[in-house]
Order: sequence, then C-alpha cells, then structure tokens
Amino acid sequence: MDYLISDIILVGCNFVPVGFLPCDGSILPIAQYEALYSLIGPQYGGDGHTTFALPNLKGKEPLPSLHYVICNDGIYPQRP
Repeated sequence: MDYLISDIILVGCNFVPVGFLPCDGSILPIAQYEALYSLIGPQYGGDGHTTFALPNLKGKEPLPSLHYVICNDGIYPQRP
C-alpha cells in the first residue's frame, strides 16, 4: 500500500515500519525531513527554523499493543 507523506496510521507491530517515524513528539532537523516539515510545519513543536516536532500520540492508542506512526517516505500529496 502506498502512503502519503504525513499520513498517520495505527500499527500493531513492535517496530516502526520502514518509511515511517513514531508519533512520539521527537524533535527532528528540518534539513533532514524537508518534505514532512513542508506538510506539518512547526505546529507540534520545534523552533520552526532548524527543527520541528512530530505529533505526540503516546498514550492515545486504543490498545497497549498498538502505536501510531507517521509516514516520512511516501508520496508527496498533490495540492487541490
């Protein structure tokens, strides 16, 4: 299945799938994740100049064995 960059999905594995990052509030460098930053911006944290944060969905999972991940290596969504 192909995912769009910034898609958030719920997974039931004990690892983060290739092409995804954990939705754990991590601070990331914009230069390394430009496409993802261009879609989510600094709304979840970071300084907005050199860093940004991923959404923090830890503790929001419907079951303890599940966790949220965000796509960082997928299809860039087209603008309407």
